[in-house]
Amino acid sequence: MSRAKGMAKDLEAITPRGSGRHLPQRNAEAAGEVGRILAVLDALDSAYGNDEMPPEALSTGEPLDGLILTLLSQNTNDRNRDMAYDALRARYPAWEDVASLTPAEIASLIRPAGLGDTKSVRMRAILEQIRSDFGAYSLSSLKKRPPDDVRRYLSDLPGIGPKTVACVMMFDLGMPAFPVDTHVARVSRRLGWVKEKMVPERIQEFLELVVPPERCGGGHLNMIEHGRAICGARHPKCEGCVVVGLCERVGVSGD
Repeated sequence: MSRAKGMAKDLEAITPRGSGRHLPQRNAEAAGEVGRILAVLDALDSAYGNDEMPPEALSTGEPLDGLILTLLSQNTNDRNRDMAYDALRARYPAWEDVASLTPAEIASLIRPAGLGDTKSVRMRAILEQIRSDFGAYSLSSLKKRPPDDVRRYLSDLPGIGPKTVACVMMFDLGMPAFPVDTHVARVSRRLGWVKEKMVPERIQEFLELVVPPERCGGGHLNMIEHGRAICGARHPKCEGCVVVGLCERVGVSGD
């Protein structure tokens, strides 16, 4: 089944039913639901304006750099991630030098990011795998591959999950993807797009299904900004929210 023909069926399977809304499988009504989602993305872009910024503007330049940076971001904040990454690259600018270190040596440098013992083992294994597959410490050649092949390859690397794959595809390879962090997940649930208990991986599948490829990057960034500035976890600022008329959980006290 093609992506377009399967959209209504997939939306039927994913759209929440607990809210009293039901999305039929007919394409016309599915398109109406997608239209509501796009209206939210339009409103968010009017507030934050990230649709105009190409995702690759935030790229590190080399996809492998972006992959390692995102690996370090797992289970920590941006500040700690950047401290760990900067310490590692300041001491060892070339990935072949990092690959020659023991996991313990890597862990000592990336400690600010947390889970150093785990991330160091994964990092070294990733570097070894990429060197074996491409003959160099680089993922630039992935830019020439179809997105589905890229997704499969990255997903098979040690410790790399859907969010990390999506980040590398979108920011470093210029391919359509919609990473789902805590902010994107929270906003998606509150807007009634997905079930309350839906895991981020499934939310990502849903967003990548319904959001046009050219709007994934800006939509992702706008939702993150909205989650940080307005739709916070404990005390969302619903009054004056640009999507208040499209939100199912206006006035919610927190998750």
